[in-house]
Amino acid sequence: MKLSVIIVNYNVKYFLEQALLSVRKASKGLAVEVWVVDNNSVDDSVLMVQEKFPEVKLIANKDNPGFSIANNQAIRQSGGEYVLLLNPDTVVEEGTFRQCIGFMDAHPEAGGLGVRMIDGSGKFLPESKRGFPSPWVAFCKTFGLSRLFPRSRLFNHYHLGYLDEHEVHEVEVLAGAFMLLRRSALDKTGLLDEAFFMYGEDIDLSYRIIQAGYRNYYFPETTIIHYKGESTKKGSLNYVKAFYTAMIIFARKHFRGKQARLFVLMLQLAIYFRAFLALLSGFARKAYLPLLDAAAIFGGLVFLKNFWAVYHFRDPDYYGISFLYFNAPLYILIWLSAVYFSGGYDRQFSIRRLVRGLLVGTVALAAVYGFLDLEYRSSRALIVLGAVWAVLSTTALRFLLHFLRFGNFNLERNRARKLVIVGSLEESERVQRLLHLAQVQKNFIGTVAPWQDADTHLYLSRLPQLDEVVHIYQIEEVIFCSRDLSAQDIMSWMARLGPAIDFKIVPQESLSIIGSSSKNAAGELYTIDIQYRIAQHRSRRNKRLADLVLAFGLLFSFPLQALFANSPRGLFRNILQVLAGRRSWVGYAPSEQNAANLPPIRPGVLSPLDALRIRNLDAPTIQRLNFFYAKDYHLSKDLDIIWRGYRSLGRQG
Repeated sequence: MKLSVIIVNYNVKYFLEQALLSVRKASKGLAVEVWVVDNNSVDDSVLMVQEKFPEVKLIANKDNPGFSIANNQAIRQSGGEYVLLLNPDTVVEEGTFRQCIGFMDAHPEAGGLGVRMIDGSGKFLPESKRGFPSPWVAFCKTFGLSRLFPRSRLFNHYHLGYLDEHEVHEVEVLAGAFMLLRRSALDKTGLLDEAFFMYGEDIDLSYRIIQAGYRNYYFPETTIIHYKGESTKKGSLNYVKAFYTAMIIFARKHFRGKQARLFVLMLQLAIYFRAFLALLSGFARKAYLPLLDAAAIFGGLVFLKNFWAVYHFRDPDYYGISFLYFNAPLYILIWLSAVYFSGGYDRQFSIRRLVRGLLVGTVALAAVYGFLDLEYRSSRALIVLGAVWAVLSTTALRFLLHFLRFGNFNLERNRARKLVIVGSLEESERVQRLLHLAQVQKNFIGTVAPWQDADTHLYLSRLPQLDEVVHIYQIEEVIFCSRDLSAQDIMSWMARLGPAIDFKIVPQESLSIIGSSSKNAAGELYTIDIQYRIAQHRSRRNKRLADLVLAFGLLFSFPLQALFANSPRGLFRNILQVLAGRRSWVGYAPSEQNAANLPPIRPGVLSPLDALRIRNLDAPTIQRLNFFYAKDYHLSKDLDIIWRGYRSLGRQG
């Protein structure tokens, strides 16, 4: 056996399918065995591998032991002269394995090899070649010096930015996404260190390979796609903690004395610094538009206050200072809260949701106005004028933001993007059916033929003219059919067209269309799999809001509710648990086979069974009830269940 390919998977079924299809093509004519180690995925990854890839040797773990342990499980059972550790969110070229093996055979001093990687937008990934971390290297990476000076030998040793990405180089660290290892080197250095759960194990093993007298190489004569962001979310606090904790393990293992203490201190500071940046970045992404809305509305309210005082009351000082610190903030809070709960910030360019929220907020504000103390009742006219200004200013703001982002004022652009499909007519029609079944709206322009001799009466153009098609029709998204194009051609066109275009790949005979527009973003997936409405952000938000409203209502009226509850003590405890976020008023019905494949929600006091008032249903029926509750969820379902099971709200958990 020449090569053992090992893929560790965790809940990325569709990316794994695409990776295995590319591995199958790259393995033709070679003595290759493929191992998949699944770390207790709940997305039917194991079933997919069993059904579609019978040649793959599968290890299905019953828990998630981590990346290192899972790889070692397969390495110990594999028999290849070379071992390739490959991420599930990758696509390899048809000639990748042959070229890499040829290089390793020709360089017996090579203990490990990495390749040139690009992300889903065609951009080169600098982590394709890396240097060992040291206190100085860690400092430059943590505080952004490596990003400010990407070509500097001094400041960017982490990504070896001073080395040409298109030339073969001896490097220090191999990327775990594609890590080709010589078996004899592994026998000498040992396997992956299982102290690393995720991250850092590639750095540690690369370090030990060099210590053992071997060399690590960066080999750019073949390229792979590494979507990234799938198994983990790089901008999250969990990622920051996991990555830098791994670096601390590495530092304590390989450094001694003052250097080790300095390195660990540096990394601990980095954890807090990067965690702060992650929190700040997350807050900015979510809050920038509401803050801009608030500023625009506040400025308009100040102008309207002054204008109405002079125009209507003939007194520039008619409104007191309380309008600025009480009335205006209150109006803005109610308006923007209504916009939030109407979904106006879920789809930031949806004018319909924005206006609907502002109108609801105005009605709510009119109701609140009557309860305000006379001192704070500014003027009903200001509420009406302010509502008109809020609609105009926030709408104009969205048009401006859309223009700055997309270069046009067509707010529908991101809902029906201009699309071409590159592939045969048969595959193109299949892709269009998939898009339709997945309820993805696209402005389909046409099909580009992958062959030079294709009939241009049937196709939009031939493949060599794809860049002209993109330019003439202002194409925003390209879907490649991997049945009709080689991975090498796909990657070449991704690099040629550039990151301004969104790229997707539809694997042969697959029911999914996969892509990613950024190395730091989760891959985008179009699939005809069941879409659970309860998993949508808006549904979860409204469900939680309803839980809180009911909990507060029951709490304030508890003496009265205690007369009707079957267990007053249980009701009070449930109220507190719902307020604390540990329970919901409605959840899945318990069954012998828990709904592991359904979107997770909080445990419920009631369940869909309470709407039926039937007991002793069999497990399959209960599972179906849970399935339809998740699939077709609407807030009215919860309200109906609560109404029918009202007397059971004190039920013991």
